[in-house]
Amino acid sequence: MPVTVVLGTQWGDEGKGKLTDLLAADMEIVVRYQGGHNAGHTLVVDGETFALQLVPSGILYPHITPVIGNGVVVEPATLFEELAMLGERGVDTSRLKVSGNAHLIMPYHLELDRVTERYLGKSALGTTKRGIGPAYADKAARVGIRVQDLLDPKIFRAKLEVAIKEKNAVLAKVYNRLPLDAGEIAHRYLDEYAPKMKPFIEDTVTFLHQALAAGTPILAEGAQATFLDLDHGTYPYVTSSNPTAGGACVGTGIGPRDIDRVIGIAKAYVTRVGAGPFPTEVDGDTADMLVERGREYGTNTGRRRRPGWFDAVMLRQAVRVNSLSEVALTKLDVLDECETVRVCVGYRLDGEVIDHVPYHQSVLHKVEPIYEELPGWNEDISAATGADGLPSKARDYVEFLGEQIGAPVNLVGVGPGREQYVHLKG
Repeated sequence: MPVTVVLGTQWGDEGKGKLTDLLAADMEIVVRYQGGHNAGHTLVVDGETFALQLVPSGILYPHITPVIGNGVVVEPATLFEELAMLGERGVDTSRLKVSGNAHLIMPYHLELDRVTERYLGKSALGTTKRGIGPAYADKAARVGIRVQDLLDPKIFRAKLEVAIKEKNAVLAKVYNRLPLDAGEIAHRYLDEYAPKMKPFIEDTVTFLHQALAAGTPILAEGAQATFLDLDHGTYPYVTSSNPTAGGACVGTGIGPRDIDRVIGIAKAYVTRVGAGPFPTEVDGDTADMLVERGREYGTNTGRRRRPGWFDAVMLRQAVRVNSLSEVALTKLDVLDECETVRVCVGYRLDGEVIDHVPYHQSVLHKVEPIYEELPGWNEDISAATGADGLPSKARDYVEFLGEQIGAPVNLVGVGPGREQYVHLKG
C-alpha cells in the first residue's frame, strides 16, 4: 500500500501531532523523517496530554510500529527520558525502531548552538539551542557520528577524537569556553547510551520496503514546516533539514512513487517562533486573544509564539512545493469569539500586487498584506462532529480558504482532543 505524508504548511506548530495520531488509527507504521528534539508534538487522548519530541506520534496506538528515520538527528538522553515518561504512563515503547543511519547530537553540538546564538546577539536566528543545526552541519561536512557507531566502540572513539579536537579549538579560541572531555563523552555514550539504544537500532530502509512489499500502510511524519525548510523556507530563519514532502523520501529511503497522498496541516491563523519575516503578524488585543485561546506557547521551550492572520499566499506556495493532495485545518475553534476574521490574499509593495511568496528576502520583509475580511461566527464549535454542526459562517471561512489556496480542505480541527475534528469531504 502506498505511503501517506503529513507535514506542516506554515512555520510549524500547526497540530501535526494530533493529525498524525488521528491518521495512525488506519496505519501500521508511523515514521518520523527529519528534525530532532526541537520539534514538540502535543497530543490529548482521553483528557490526558502527551508532549512528544522525538518519538513518532503513532506510538500511542498499540498496533503501530513507530520508526525514527535516517533523516532525524537523535539526542540520546532526550530520547530515553521520553521513552521513560511514556513507559511510566503505560505506553509500550518496545516497538520503537531507530535508524542506524540517523545522526547523533553530541554535547559539543549543544554547546556550540548555545554560544553561537549568544554571540550573534541581535542577529540571532532564534534557535531552540538543542544542537540541531550543528549536528546537521557535521552531517553535511561528513564528520558526524551516527547511531550505528554506538555499536562499534573503536569507530566511535576514532570519530569522536577527530570531531572533539576541532570543536574544542573553536569553543576555546572563538568563544572562550572550556574544552569538553572526550573521555567523559565516550564513556557516557558507549557505556550508558549504547546498551539502551541497541535494542532499538534497525536497518529501517529495509524494514520499510519489506513493509511496502507486504502492503502495510505507512504514515511519514514531518517536523517543523514548509517555511522552515532549509531550501524553501524564509532563510536563514529556518531549521536545518527539509520538512517538505521531498524530505520524506530522503529521510526514510522511501521512493517518491510509493507516496500517493500528501496532507498539509495548516492552522486557521498563523504563528511563528523566533526571528524572521511575518507579513500578517498582529499585536495588541488580537495577538493576546490568539495566543491565549490557542495556547500558543512552545511545547519544549515555553516561548510565546508570534501570532497573525491566515496567509493564503504562503499556503499557495506550500501546495505547490509539496504537491499537496489536501489540507487539514486545525484550531478553527480559536477564532470562535472573533467579530470578523481576516485572510491575506496577496501582498503589496510600492503599489505592485504580488500573488506569490517573493523569492527575495528583502521583498518579503517589506510587503504589506492585502486582506479580505469575513464575518465571524461568534459561536462555540468545539462540540461539532460533522459539517452540519459548524455555523454557516465558519463553513464559509473554510470554503474561502480552500478556494484561495487551490487545494481542498477535508478536515477541520475544533478542539485539542483526539476526537475533536470534523470531516468535510474526502
